[in-house]
Amino acid sequence: QVQLVESGGGLVQAGGSLRLSCAASGRTFSSYAMGWFRQAPGKEREFVGAISRLAVSTYYADSVKGRFTISRDNAKNTLYLQMHSLKSEDTADYYCAAAGAPHTTVSLTTPQGYEYWGQGTQVTVSS
Repeated sequence: QVQLVESGGGLVQAGGSLRLSCAASGRTFSSYAMGWFRQAPGKEREFVGAISRLAVSTYYADSVKGRFTISRDNAKNTLYLQMHSLKSEDTADYYCAAAGAPHTTVSLTTPQGYEYWGQGTQVTVSS
């Protein structure tokens, strides 16, 4: 089992940047593929990005490709999401998640592909 705690959210102007962090504790962090999801009020949780256990592969939603970068530091048990050129439509609660069970590229893009979730951090982009 792994526990996840997000941080780094806040209020930023459109065009600005933020870096989210997700601190993991418990079972070995490098055992899990990791993902970021977001959920805006009244909308379903949507995939943002994912990264393989050893950071060999990364995957992004089309809506954030070229603006967001997912990374991880297994020595620090931490997942990151660097966000640039933020838009008002990026406003949401952002969640990190861990996938320990066997998974596929497709499963990493869906909430059902993850076993563990953080509590979320709020990102608000003002226009």
